[in-house]
Amino acid sequence: MTDPTNAEQLYSIPAPYRRMENMHILFWLLKDIGWCMIWKPLGITMIFPTLIIALVITWRTRDIRAELAHNLAIVFWISANSYWMISEFLGFDTVRVWGSLTGKHLALLPFLTGLFILLYYYLVQKPREQPAAT
Repeated sequence: MTDPTNAEQLYSIPAPYRRMENMHILFWLLKDIGWCMIWKPLGITMIFPTLIIALVITWRTRDIRAELAHNLAIVFWISANSYWMISEFLGFDTVRVWGSLTGKHLALLPFLTGLFILLYYYLVQKPREQPAAT
C-alpha cells in the first residue's frame, strides 16, 4: 500500500505531443541508419526533421525546468551527432584542426554543452526546487 503523502508527481504528455515525439524517434533512427550505411542523402536529409522536432519539443516543454534541461541536451546531442556524421561523409573527420584534435572532435563542443546543461540542472537548479506540497 502506498502512502498518499509520498505520492510521486504524475507527468502526462498530450497525445499530439506524444505522436510528435514518436515521429522524432523515427527520424532520428533513419538519420543514424543513413550514417551507419553511408547513405549520405538519407542521413543528411533526416537531420532537418530530427532537429526541428527536437526544437519544437524543447519549446513546448520550456515551462518545466527538468524537461527543458533534458530536451536542450537532446538538441545539442543531435547537433553534435549530425556534425560528426557530416564530418565523416565529407571526409574532414580526420583532418587535424589543432594539435591532435581532428574535425570530428569539434563535435565535443555541442556534446559538452548538453552535458553542462544537465550538470547545471542536477547540481544547481534541481536542489533549489521545492518538493511538491503535500
